[in-house]
Amino acid sequence: MSKKVKNKSGDDFFDRVYSVVSKIPKGKVTTYGAIAEVCGIQSSARTVGGALNAAAGSDLPCHRVVNRNGTLTGKHHFGDPDLMEDLLKSEGVTFRDNGDVEMGKHFWIPPKFK
Repeated sequence: MSKKVKNKSGDDFFDRVYSVVSKIPKGKVTTYGAIAEVCGIQSSARTVGGALNAAAGSDLPCHRVVNRNGTLTGKHHFGDPDLMEDLLKSEGVTFRDNGDVEMGKHFWIPPKFK
């Protein structure tokens, strides 16, 4: 998905996504929807996923982005289906019995753009 999406202020949506993702602290996760909201297009969680897919192989901590329930929906983009979970665990992220991230402990709210 290489299509660029513009938000209301005219900035490049993908660049804003990458800016947010680069700031996610170790040991924390955020959601596709939370990123979309602070980037100015609340209903574009899927486009955030597309932006992260386009960033494959970059230094961005894409493994720290999960769905709203804490499910590792992007894990198939890491080559090894266990890599995303392994990376998160190495940062101290804990999981519930069903395999989802403990969002109450690890959810990071992205700051709003100014």
